[in-house]
Amino acid sequence: MDWHVLVTLLVVAASIVLIIFTAIGPELLLAGGVVALLALGVIDAGQALAGLANPGVVTIALMYIVAAGIRETGGVEFLVTHVLGRPRNQVRAQNRLIWPALLMSSFMNNTPVVATFIPAVLAWAKRIQISPSRLLMPLSYAAVLGGTCTLIGTSTNLAVNGMLIARTGEGLGMFDITWVGLPIALAGVAYMLVFGRRLLPARKSTEQEFANPREYTVEMKVSENGPLVGKTVQQAGLRHLRGLFLIEIDRDGQIIPSVASSEILQSGDHLVFAGITESVVELHRVAGLEPTSRTFDLRDPQRERCLVEVAVAPNSGLVGQTIRESRFRNVFAASVIAAARNGRRIKAKLGDIRLEPSDTLLLQADSAFLDRHRHSRDFLLISKIEDSEPRRHEKAGVAWGILGALVVSVTLGWLDILLAAMLATAAMLLTGCCSVRAARNALDGPVLLAIAAALALGGALEASGAAAVLAGTVLGFAGDHPMLLLILVYLMTMLLTEVITNNAAAILMFPIATASAESMGVNIMPFVITIMVAASASFATPIGYQTNLMVYGPGGYRFTDYTRFGVPLNLICAAVTLVVTPLVWGF
Repeated sequence: MDWHVLVTLLVVAASIVLIIFTAIGPELLLAGGVVALLALGVIDAGQALAGLANPGVVTIALMYIVAAGIRETGGVEFLVTHVLGRPRNQVRAQNRLIWPALLMSSFMNNTPVVATFIPAVLAWAKRIQISPSRLLMPLSYAAVLGGTCTLIGTSTNLAVNGMLIARTGEGLGMFDITWVGLPIALAGVAYMLVFGRRLLPARKSTEQEFANPREYTVEMKVSENGPLVGKTVQQAGLRHLRGLFLIEIDRDGQIIPSVASSEILQSGDHLVFAGITESVVELHRVAGLEPTSRTFDLRDPQRERCLVEVAVAPNSGLVGQTIRESRFRNVFAASVIAAARNGRRIKAKLGDIRLEPSDTLLLQADSAFLDRHRHSRDFLLISKIEDSEPRRHEKAGVAWGILGALVVSVTLGWLDILLAAMLATAAMLLTGCCSVRAARNALDGPVLLAIAAALALGGALEASGAAAVLAGTVLGFAGDHPMLLLILVYLMTMLLTEVITNNAAAILMFPIATASAESMGVNIMPFVITIMVAASASFATPIGYQTNLMVYGPGGYRFTDYTRFGVPLNLICAAVTLVVTPLVWGF
């Protein structure tokens, strides 16, 4: 075996293993793999940077801005408001929710679609008296299924299409994948409507877990002319309490959130502590603090603070650290008030809670928190917080018209997808549907870097001959049976996408699958389509797809809920894909 092949295989394997078993961001690990191959002379600078100029990557970046135009004009909220209504039972509620989510995610990134739906669904579920857990998982799954229906439905489709263009000179049309995606979506919707009643749990949402602040907050008052007046929080001994943490001071109606250790206490200050309320006896031992009969309502609107619920992302640097070790208040300018895991509030001292992926945190922060961390890789923001900029509702029709023009122009062959996306992006900016600031914030840097780096690694697999070696191994199992090869490709991609990012799974599988197909002497197109679907159809775990994780906390789900409801859907998607794909694109 040539040493280039061996080094490439080792670097790619190491990248995958580190993504699975460490909390380091996938984009950093994939980029690190590219740097290693470049330093070892396996690839040159042009090959290392080729992903950044790939048409698929550029198109993905542009589509983020187009989607931001829809979001900034309130286009999604408009549809949500007018479509959900007041259904009479759970099946009708799921039916009203699934179809608009599926349709919208067919033409725009599914992450903002789900993010917009979540707060609306939580309020809607309360109004129609249905547990949010019966609705939010179908919402995520519908968005994923919608992404398989068109070329622009997911970034994965666009990334694979970019690789296809680079390899063959021709790409897919807007609705070419619909031949497979639509049957998958219809079968998936039928499954959710028929079996949702039996397999979806009725869990308490995190909103319900956090609903009663008395369960995790205590309020005390600084005695007038007492020994604490004039002392800092640190000097008063209120920073390192055994089971409680000082999160707020109410000083004559003025709220001081995220209290610093150097804050000087004044007579009559109302101090709010969060954590284990049974530790209140510890506060009674502090000379100069006295109980207060005032009822503390954390959700009472205040100009100085707002509440945010966030889910800890799988690749967050917070994973594995306690809240105290992370210096959360200093780093994020927000206080953790409560935490939930697997749909249940964690009843422990906040500082000692060791964070895990998908933990839901209730934060008290200032009004600028959302803008600062909207695209943070540490959090998935899941609560409804009004943006600092008002929606441009009067331009919602213009934004939808621009997206419609993009779809029509690509479908009819007037423009290729890259040029159409460029023109649509320009139109969103020129018409004011999307501000320059919103466009800049919409670009998901970690995702784009991960795709570009994965493309470079995929190119290295092919250029070094490693893809051919892996293809030979796969062919050893498949023999001369293209259908068996197609099944193996689907299974390998599906397993990869459950443990690493869906984009990386598809891009790394592309050179292996196409090399295997060419060695067998069959058409590569069934394998290209299969990779697109298998990389996106991830339902078995909350960490397999970002929208699954986004609904994990608000729905109060447990990990096993995804396995029970998602594995059958994985099998349905696999069966439909493996039956329909060879019929449309013959071997």
